[in-house]
Amino acid sequence: MKPYIFITRKLPEQVVARLTEKYEVKMWDKEDEAVPRDRLLLEAKKADALLTMLSDSIDEELLSVGEKLKLIANLAVGYDNINVKAAAEKGILVTNTPDVLTDTTADLTFGLLLATARRLVEAAEFVKEGKWQSWSPLLLAGHDVHHKTIGVVGMGSIGETVAKRAKGFDMNILYHNRSRKPKAEEDLGAVYCSFEEILSQSDFIVCLTPLTNETKNLFNQESFKKMKKSAIFINASRGAVVNEKDLYEALINGEIAAVGLDVFEKEPISANHPLLQLPNVVALPHIGSASIETRTEMMHLCLENIDLVLSGKKPKTPVTH
Repeated sequence: MKPYIFITRKLPEQVVARLTEKYEVKMWDKEDEAVPRDRLLLEAKKADALLTMLSDSIDEELLSVGEKLKLIANLAVGYDNINVKAAAEKGILVTNTPDVLTDTTADLTFGLLLATARRLVEAAEFVKEGKWQSWSPLLLAGHDVHHKTIGVVGMGSIGETVAKRAKGFDMNILYHNRSRKPKAEEDLGAVYCSFEEILSQSDFIVCLTPLTNETKNLFNQESFKKMKKSAIFINASRGAVVNEKDLYEALINGEIAAVGLDVFEKEPISANHPLLQLPNVVALPHIGSASIETRTEMMHLCLENIDLVLSGKKPKTPVTH
């Protein structure tokens, strides 16, 4: 009997074809809808490998029913949806997709910064809704990006790549990270700062930190009060790093100028969410790595990891607890 692989979203048939000769492969048949929990538990019980998304909760319950499971291949660089410790205890490997999405996510992050600063989404809707009746000097005037100070919180590979883009805009680059980045300091002139210094000195605060117990609700009422009133906050990491109620209060109280978000605490976000009612919020549906080229490469990496593990070899990008 061929090993069984279950994929929790519908992927292009031509991408999956590489595995169908060696393995029995089944996919959830909806591209934009999460697989129901009961179905996921049922598939986990049968599967030798799962290819999962960030929205799939791979918790201890699921890992316990996965009696044959050898691998969870997560289609993301993050893996906070997976109980990695419990998986390790059960001898189940976990892989992710680092590196292949670095440039694409950095592009999106800096694009989100530009869109928020220059009010691009608001301006595009202004034209489409027929509101552009005349020109005036301060019509939809936003904030300059060039020569301003950017503070990157979480200077991993994506953070460094965002900093490279900021360098092209002649920005002053500050960063905060668990460890110093000598190469970024030498090549980009990036300056290591405390978290408090980032908050008080930056015109743009860009959050790219992973979600951990230490970073959950890192950006809260206290954090926003320390920012400049003209500051723009960008989050392209994980929604739970931000206290969304405190962010909303900071915006309506004028404690910060604007915010650009690619991620939210609960996804997908409801159209009635308070943050979406504010004109100075640019909201995206978690599309950091969503270019055709990069998402396809991420899929191939997941499938390669699955093939390696089910062939008795080591995976290419294992997650270690």
